[in-house]
Amino acid sequence: MAEAIFRNWTQQHSDDWGHKPVLAHHNLHENPLFTREALAALIESYPVDHYALVHVSHRADKSRVWREGERGELSGTEVIDWIAAGKLWLNLRRVAEVDSRYRDLLNAAFDEMEARIPGFSTFDRSMGILISSPNASVPYHSDLPGQSLWQIAGSKRLYLYPTDEPYLPQAELERIALYGIEVDMGYDPKFDREALIVDLQPGQMMTWPLNAPHRVENHDCLNISVTTEHWTADIRRQQQVTMANGVLRNFLGIRPRSRRISGPGFAAKAALQAAFRRTPWLKQQRRARRPIDFRLAPQKPGEILDIPAYTR
Repeated sequence: MAEAIFRNWTQQHSDDWGHKPVLAHHNLHENPLFTREALAALIESYPVDHYALVHVSHRADKSRVWREGERGELSGTEVIDWIAAGKLWLNLRRVAEVDSRYRDLLNAAFDEMEARIPGFSTFDRSMGILISSPNASVPYHSDLPGQSLWQIAGSKRLYLYPTDEPYLPQAELERIALYGIEVDMGYDPKFDREALIVDLQPGQMMTWPLNAPHRVENHDCLNISVTTEHWTADIRRQQQVTMANGVLRNFLGIRPRSRRISGPGFAAKAALQAAFRRTPWLKQQRRARRPIDFRLAPQKPGEILDIPAYTR
């Protein structure tokens, strides 16, 4: 029988799941799939369409930086060294689709969660591996699917915020659904008064209520983390309503009043968002909002080179 991934799971974890922030303990940081050597090899073989390399802000910066780039010809080991020396954030997206070993691990984790949490049934599970620079920060944002953050190496400070106004304006959540850009949300430092602040250490995992805004500040060390995403039937319905409401607000000039996920109104919104998803315009807009405009600088750890912007 395979060793359990979670440690010290309690009934309180099960009761709070999906309703409150949950801090749990895991053993992924001890798994050989997450050593530097294993990650370097993974980087070298990773499909370009499946990763995002981002130049981000230092946590002390007053201005927000978020530019996407490419690794160029650097080896996987060099990429990690460049991240350790710079202001960079590498997301190996949907790694379970690229490597079956991570798929098996992802499924084992969710199977274990579903066995522990009554009524928790997921689909379209996904995993990303994040490698990020000392003191790098990820700005205030929200995500549409269910989210968990697993710390592997280094440590980071996670700020979690309430899911109501003014922390999560519905119009901003709708724009995320429309355009797929999570990091353009408005942030007021006063929001921190109501934030739950957690210093995440290796072997710890944090999950939070759906769409809860959050931001991250790395401590002064290279960070390796795993993100997992999941969908349930209710989460999918809420996402459909969010996108449909965004279409109504932004394209038809109608202020949406309901977020119901059942009944005739929901059925109409589900059809509306499905039709909108099929428009070529939407795909073009999403690509245009993610230009690639830098490359890691050879022979200069941590530095980047500007290149003519293009989209994948």
